[in-house]
Amino acid sequence: MSPRYDRIPMFGCLPAYGRHRGYPPRDGWLRKVYLALLQDPSALRRPDATVVLGVGRSMVPAMAFWSQAFGLAARDGRDLVPTDRAHWLLDEEAGADPYLELDSSLWLLHWWLVSSAQCHVPSWRYLFGYSPISRYSRTELQGCLAAAAEADGQKVPARSVLASDIACLVSMHALRDRTAASVEDEVSNPFRTLRLLDPEPPASGGADRSHGVAVRRAAGRRCSDVVYAYASLDFAARIAGPAPGSISLARLASDPLGPGRLLLTGNEDLRRAVHRVAGRYADLAVAQSGDGQETLAYSRGPALLAEEILAAAYPSLRSAVGRTSGQFASPSRT
Repeated sequence: MSPRYDRIPMFGCLPAYGRHRGYPPRDGWLRKVYLALLQDPSALRRPDATVVLGVGRSMVPAMAFWSQAFGLAARDGRDLVPTDRAHWLLDEEAGADPYLELDSSLWLLHWWLVSSAQCHVPSWRYLFGYSPISRYSRTELQGCLAAAAEADGQKVPARSVLASDIACLVSMHALRDRTAASVEDEVSNPFRTLRLLDPEPPASGGADRSHGVAVRRAAGRRCSDVVYAYASLDFAARIAGPAPGSISLARLASDPLGPGRLLLTGNEDLRRAVHRVAGRYADLAVAQSGDGQETLAYSRGPALLAEEILAAAYPSLRSAVGRTSGQFASPSRT
């Protein structure tokens, strides 16, 4: 990856603003798309797609968008086909978590969404990875997104498109008051359980702050150790390549596309999580570099080791029912 990515926030992002049609991913959508595409790769463009998926016509392209954005479906000409990642996670018999019952699966999906080499959600990546502050009015955030797109040479999206992106982002992630209606709404919008955003309280005088957005930079404390370790190795594979090596914990914590920023966790929480997982694997260790920094060292290819860590963790969760602590059981060495 070119070193310019850490200076230009939208580098590596597709200019895919607003393609969600205003709909955040709803409960059951990803599985419905996966099952439909298993039967017919053209299922989402057939006239009866609304019947197959059980949704309104305007939601079908949104479902197709989110399945691609999470890396669960890929284009094959005009068709969509499930990816290996989708089979691993969503397969009815052998899938790691077909019904996405675990918070850890939602954290994993969040990582895939915002860290992808071809990110489909540039507004999400900017807010979680590159944003220098944690609180915005929607107007302020629109301006920042427009400036970031321009800096990367993209055509600046229309204000209405950016407004739609921000509204969808907030709807997907922001907590709401605990009313009966909001509880039902939260069940339909599973990513709210990660608590990544807070809507700003109304400002006196009815200013634009009534439509504010606040990033919860400590939200990642609820993420599992194994997702942290997976994300750290996945990031190392992209930055340093497929060979054995090491990466500093400081970079994991502070890089705009690293797990510290994108999984919303502090240096010490990330450090403790990586230490706990490294202690269980002979091929993974936290070591001191020559200049005194701690590094995550891996004696096998980081991408393969990351997959092994996930594969070892998930079988013990297959019998879990509902979202409880969202933590992985200790992975066994294979």
